[in-house]
Amino acid sequence: MMTQPPRVALMLDLRWPLKRHAHVFAGTQRYADEHGWESIIDEYADEHLAEATAKTLPFDGVIGRVNSKLAEHARRLGVPVVNVWFSSPVRDELPGVFIDAAAIGNLRAEHLLSRGLRRFAVLTSEDDVQKIAAEAFRATIEAAGFECLREKLPLDPARSYAAWQRSEQRVIDWMEHWELPIGVAISTEDAARMVIQVCRHRGWRVPGDVAIIAGSNEEVLCDHPRPTLTSIEFGFERIGYEASRLLDELMQSTGKKHGAWAREPSQVLLPPQGLIVRESTDFYAVDDEIVTRALHFIASNSHREINVDDVANELALHPRTLQRRFREVVDWPIADEICRVRLERAKRELTSTQRSLSEIARDVGFGDRMRMYEVFKRELGVTPREYRQKR
Repeated sequence: MMTQPPRVALMLDLRWPLKRHAHVFAGTQRYADEHGWESIIDEYADEHLAEATAKTLPFDGVIGRVNSKLAEHARRLGVPVVNVWFSSPVRDELPGVFIDAAAIGNLRAEHLLSRGLRRFAVLTSEDDVQKIAAEAFRATIEAAGFECLREKLPLDPARSYAAWQRSEQRVIDWMEHWELPIGVAISTEDAARMVIQVCRHRGWRVPGDVAIIAGSNEEVLCDHPRPTLTSIEFGFERIGYEASRLLDELMQSTGKKHGAWAREPSQVLLPPQGLIVRESTDFYAVDDEIVTRALHFIASNSHREINVDDVANELALHPRTLQRRFREVVDWPIADEICRVRLERAKRELTSTQRSLSEIARDVGFGDRMRMYEVFKRELGVTPREYRQKR
């Protein structure tokens, strides 16, 4: 039994202000606070273990983006290590906690398929997680009976101006093969912003012609500029927390007959935390011109107190004629589509702002917070306040 608090080194490359670094760290700190750990931020844990002996161990365990040197010296000294770097060269040799990359690709594909799209493309990077996600995306699309155009960018397309120009030209050439409307999955938010700029130069609307789901919900890049980006929340904080739980178990076994390094490495894959729908996929793709016009009118005016008659007047059709056409094409009534768009807008406001429920209800078209409350309970099974707290 340890009489002193466990000393845990964290080698997480924290100079990068991205969720896959900062939120993993936050998860480790939540566990550390709950269990009385002493956390040591040490981006050179590999070097410090290389200099250590069994009598001068600087820490009792390590959570990190583990390289070969750290793995070698941790094994030599019997120090338990949990890896959180999926692309680690020693991933298969170590216990680790990672995001389920295939589940990310499946979720991206299912979301775009649910928007009625029938043409698809995926832009990935050389990152191992994103390559697996892109392959899962393509497989899900093809299993649904559709083709998927694939392109790849370097891991760091902006490392120089020349590299950025080459990457942009690759995107332009890839887009030459698109047929609209199209649903596109993109590995990172910055690559998605590049694609949106090219779409604008071509006169293509996002989401009207191109629906985009991208990245890992880095809010700064998802929320600005318009259109806002639909994304997947990976849940990196859970990775840090579960990695800490696994390390705790390994530290408890250190010194016993079957110590941490004598065990089969335990690999944990965590599914993504959820889908954050924003403007870049907030539409439904149909081939019927009249219904398409109705959908665009609803998307542009749902914040107003519009109804079926308003949509019919805009299209110069009798309400019953439009209602019948709408049901034939998308299989639900116009009133349901108006409510769906308002609900999506309310969800975005709840998760990305601190505005009051009354303000949100008014500005997204529900009129008052009681009406919004009723719709959330009926459609999602939670109140608007509960939805905000969970997100």
